Formats: sequence, structure tokens, C-alpha cells
Amino acid sequence: MSIRIAFDLSENDLEHFRLIMRQAQKSADTLSESEIVDAANALLEEVNTSDAPDFIRERFYKLSTMTAMLRDSEWQLPKEETNRVLNALAYFTEEEDLIPDHIPGLGFLDDAIMVELVVRELKHEIDAYEDFCAFRAREETRRGNEEDEVSREEWLSGRRAELHSRMRRRRRGGRRSRSSGSGRSFKSPFSIF
Repeated sequence: MSIRIAFDLSENDLEHFRLIMRQAQKSADTLSESEIVDAANALLEEVNTSDAPDFIRERFYKLSTMTAMLRDSEWQLPKEETNRVLNALAYFTEEEDLIPDHIPGLGFLDDAIMVELVVRELKHEIDAYEDFCAFRAREETRRGNEEDEVSREEWLSGRRAELHSRMRRRRRGGRRSRSSGSGRSFKSPFSIF
């Protein structure tokens, strides 16, 4: 038997998380891309080897997607989006948490909340990357070891360019479609960018 517990984060709660994120981003300014990704992967490994509850583990799956999109040489995430993802991952480089990770059952709760918030912020980047991975897997299966006139890089390049364009268009379009009619662009409830 499982039960569902839901809670809402108020504007004050979100501001607290924004402040923590800004502090983490400032601290991470001295770190390389590799160090930021390694820190996020280390936290992910810590969660995977702990007795963290399923609801924590479910959120951390998206953290692995974010680090994979940075390390995937075939995805070739553009610089602007790379910086967005690195800024989102900055929080996970911090040694000190709101809730110490060693507390059973709750130690990763603050991290899971932050994963949930940055996943919402990076929705279009994550969706595009997942679509790219699915396309690549389908094409690898379909093409097998055949030698075609179209190289792997050529068929990946076309789909990659299409998805990069879609991700930017949706990010811009999402702000416009939810704008207040005053011409101002919409900011997500938890904007870290």
C-alpha cells in the first residue's frame, strides 16, 4: 500500500530555493564543467547506493538525464543550453544541504525538491534530449551494421538541429503564450536563469 502526500511551495519557499541556487551558482563559478557534472553524478551515485525512498530516486533519474546531455558527444548541446544545464546542476556541487544527506528517509528531500524545480525549468531541453536518444536508438536498430550513403553523423545531425531549434522555440513560445497580455514575458515560478 502506498499513500500520496503533496505540498505546495509558496512564493517565500520558492524565493528561499532561488537564494540557495544563486549562492550555489556563485560558488560553482570556479568549477569546470567536468567538476560540476562529476559532483552531480557523485550525488546520484550516493542516492542510488543509499536506502533513499522511491519518491527521491524517481526524481534523481532526471538528474542523470541532465548530466548525460552534457556528456553525450553526439547531442552537441549548444553553449547557451549547456550553460543553462550547468547553472541548474550548480546546486548539486554543494557539500552542505538544507537537510543533511545522512538522515534516513529525508536526507535527500531538499535535493529531490531542487531536482523537481530544475527539471521544470529545463523541460524543453530534457524533452529534446530524450527525443534525440529515442531517435538514435530507433535508427541504430533500423540501420544495423549496414553501410549506407548517409553517415551516422549526417542522420544524427539533421535530427539534432531540428530538436535544438524546437527546444529554443518552445522555450520562447512558452513564455509568450503565458505572458500577461502586457507584452512582458512569463517567468516560470522558479526561474533560475
